[in-house]
Amino acid sequence: MNLQSPIPDTQYLIANPQFPGRLALQQRVLPTYRAPFFDLLARSCEGGLSVFAGEPRLVEGISTATHLDSAQFTPARNWHFRDPSSKIYLCWQEDIVKWLADWDPDALILEANPRYLSNRLAVRWMHERGRPVLGWGLGAPPLGGILTPMRRRNRLSYLHSLDGILAYSQRGANEYRTLGVSPEQVFVATNAAMPRPERTPPSRPNTFDGQPVVLFVGRLQARKRLDILLRACAAMPKGLQPRIVIVGDGPARAQFEKMAAQIYPHAEFVGGKYGDETKPYFKAADLFALPGTGGLAVQQAMSYGLPVIVAKGDGTQDDLVRPANGWQVPPGDQDAFTNTLREALSDIPRLRRLGAESYRIVVEEINLEEMVSAFIAALKTAK
Repeated sequence: MNLQSPIPDTQYLIANPQFPGRLALQQRVLPTYRAPFFDLLARSCEGGLSVFAGEPRLVEGISTATHLDSAQFTPARNWHFRDPSSKIYLCWQEDIVKWLADWDPDALILEANPRYLSNRLAVRWMHERGRPVLGWGLGAPPLGGILTPMRRRNRLSYLHSLDGILAYSQRGANEYRTLGVSPEQVFVATNAAMPRPERTPPSRPNTFDGQPVVLFVGRLQARKRLDILLRACAAMPKGLQPRIVIVGDGPARAQFEKMAAQIYPHAEFVGGKYGDETKPYFKAADLFALPGTGGLAVQQAMSYGLPVIVAKGDGTQDDLVRPANGWQVPPGDQDAFTNTLREALSDIPRLRRLGAESYRIVVEEINLEEMVSAFIAALKTAK
């Protein structure tokens, strides 16, 4: 789902530091939602940016970009061993060293994942030329299973070969530090999917216009757990039962529509909407809900001044969703989600205050511009 909007260039580039050289950046795949970030990062590198990425496996269902506007994109050929969800998944990207030799970068950022075996060749190539390499990753959560000792040694060996690590979140940064990475080598670039909003959020009164409106935006897959949202709304007292608006399409749509007809007929499935088509839905909502995994639309909802309820995930939303602007609930916990929804809809003035804080967070703290600034600062430190 395309959630992006244009990023103004001039004022940002004047006010923010530049990387004085050529930058290379490796990704296993190039998701569509990352393209605006890479283009903005490219415009913050005096020598430009080249991105090297391949294709996902079909089972992953990842929407990928085929070009970049400001950055150079070099397609890679990915060789996958097993499914990416497997603990023993491995990936080899063909010609990664050739890409580096052709681009001849002053610094390299690559995914901080030891399962991408060809990355070690890239690290060696850069270090032989005295150039820094930064990793970029979610974190280093505890490992499990009989292969844990071997996987832990492999992870540490790879991370210690890097000159620094950019973490998606504070939780991820703490995991790297706990694992043994020097605190001075760990940087936080809070994960963002949207540029800083230029518009002001819509004004919402301290009353509901009829039923409160709860909005969900995303691809309709089983892991989105819309069943939890439907059951939570059905459990609300009659005076608090909301109108649910579900924006999106996907393989589980028919299943969710059938479920809604049985559990909560107030749910409205409006189909896939893209770009400006989503605006009326965000403006008309009182609360944004994400009961399952994923969540690119959370930041977009916050840019419209909406409080949010999300399921706890991998840490990337810890910095985004706080008690001051919303709620994080344990994943899969129906009672917790139901109780939280009831709490949210029972106090309208508080709901509006939380929405105002959501807007402040995406304006001042978590947006693509701040994320690029964190990358540039880390690169300058690692040099």
